[in-house]
Amino acid sequence: MSVIILVGFMGCGKSTFGRKLAKQLNYQFMDADDSIEAKYKLKVKDIFSQFGEAHFRKLEEKFILDLDNQQNIVLATGGGMPCFGKNIDLLNQLGTTFYLQRSVPELVHRLINAKRPRPLIHGKNQSELTEFIEELLPKRETFYLKSHHVLNRDQQNPLFVQMLLNQKSGTVNSD
Repeated sequence: MSVIILVGFMGCGKSTFGRKLAKQLNYQFMDADDSIEAKYKLKVKDIFSQFGEAHFRKLEEKFILDLDNQQNIVLATGGGMPCFGKNIDLLNQLGTTFYLQRSVPELVHRLINAKRPRPLIHGKNQSELTEFIEELLPKRETFYLKSHHVLNRDQQNPLFVQMLLNQKSGTVNSD
């Protein structure tokens, strides 16, 4: 497939890994949040504060639907994108989905040190952030686990993903 979609909790590395994977495959990289910000000329945090989370989730669904004819892209979704409405099903139909699985302590560490602001965790200290992730991750993981592939930390490298994609295309070609 020519659309590769990375899903996972905020801070799991979808954008960083997505850029590396796109370079490896010679695909275009697309970050869903960046694309939505560019289209609506508002930061995600401003969309949340001015219009609410429900409105932002509608924009995410529209974004997915608008990607229908895209080719040769690696898409990094926002952490909540697959978890609302029928988005995980739409993403699975759009391309090959990969869940970048990370542990709670690793997510806490990555988010405490993140450069990009996250509206859902703004103002939380480390203890509050840990509690937040421990509560939200199991709910979101229900959706993430519907991805075509689940990648543990050791499998999150572009060569491994390329091997999986080659195996998949090899299986399709041999039928």
